[in-house]
Amino acid sequence: MKFHWFHLMPYPYLPDDFKERYRSVWVDVPYSLFDPVKGHHVYNEYLDELEYAERCGFDGICCNEHHSNAYGLMPSPNLIAAALARRTSRAGLVVLGNSIALYNPPLRVAEEFAMLDVISGGRLVAGFPVGTSMDTNFAYGMTPATLRERYYENHDFILQAWTNTETFHFNGKYNQVRYVNPWPRPLQQPHPPIWIPGGGSLETWDWTTEKDYLYCYLSYFGYLRGKSVMDQYWARVDELGGEFNPYRAGFLQLVCVAESDAEAERLYSEHVDYFYNRCLHVYAGFADAPGYRTLRTVKAGITAQVGAQASAQRAGLTWADFVKQGYVIAGSPESVAQQMEEVIRGLKVGHLMCLMQIGNMPREKVLYNTKLFAEKVMPKLRGIWSEYEDRWWIRPLPEEQRAKPAEWREAVGV
Repeated sequence: MKFHWFHLMPYPYLPDDFKERYRSVWVDVPYSLFDPVKGHHVYNEYLDELEYAERCGFDGICCNEHHSNAYGLMPSPNLIAAALARRTSRAGLVVLGNSIALYNPPLRVAEEFAMLDVISGGRLVAGFPVGTSMDTNFAYGMTPATLRERYYENHDFILQAWTNTETFHFNGKYNQVRYVNPWPRPLQQPHPPIWIPGGGSLETWDWTTEKDYLYCYLSYFGYLRGKSVMDQYWARVDELGGEFNPYRAGFLQLVCVAESDAEAERLYSEHVDYFYNRCLHVYAGFADAPGYRTLRTVKAGITAQVGAQASAQRAGLTWADFVKQGYVIAGSPESVAQQMEEVIRGLKVGHLMCLMQIGNMPREKVLYNTKLFAEKVMPKLRGIWSEYEDRWWIRPLPEEQRAKPAEWREAVGV
């Protein structure tokens, strides 16, 4: 079983009455709410937390891409991963990911991901999300009806850029490039593992199965509601003749660990409330542009993570409700380990993305939460799925072949 420490990098200084005064945390959230001096400290604290997660033994550290929002301050996850590539040495750099449909040409994604893979010694996981409607359709102005078609073409462009050994030309519907010859190509051959983050689209299930990619369900509804989606995913994998292997699937879960259930509520309840009532406060008109979600997915009844319907489901929920309904796994290490095993086995996932910095949670609580989980929960769950081979994980250089970035300091006496 593999565990990954996922960071959204939310802005933690939204006012208490944010939900009443502002219609959305995404797309048109007033920039006057952002203080760049506070932002300077926030970014550096968040990088500290990601580095700490590696030291605690998490397999991967995760970042992602969002635009024009206070929910996640990462318009360029590659910048975050670049900083981490020099400050970490073991953990996978799980970039979930670059919204590849937004780039013309997507050669930039191929180049930057290859750079990250080479700098880190083969530790990159390449995430290719379609992207939220807020990011793609509204913040970046992409036409919803063409989004998936662009996505598939850009994916093909990137794969060719990574695997062709000679200069070639690409002549697609949306991209025409006469000379394609990116330097460098990735260290991992034929390319880094590709993960596809998703919110439950049926087309994504078919595509990831066909391509033999990892499907990562990023859900804020929690594992109880997530089971229905993952059951449908596994049924579709079986229908398409795909291999059953838990490592081809991942899931995102909010986690809060303390010495007791009562301490967990005392420490973390205000931050869970901040996350669900401020960070996920999205105007319904931005959440699902016409044409963004396919008819198949709409008919299947798979709802969006944000917007009017999602907000209505969460309206008035207390800490006890969030825990009981599975939005958050919280409590003592023993309780959390028991619940986590239920998640892992029930959803049949071999990669678990743990969201442990939640909303406006300060660093000292984040480090406490992370340390307890790593020391008292992870060891109890490591052996699950050990009978399966993980073909969707990084293939780094052997330790003896890796660069030692700090050696120059010793040489010059610094």
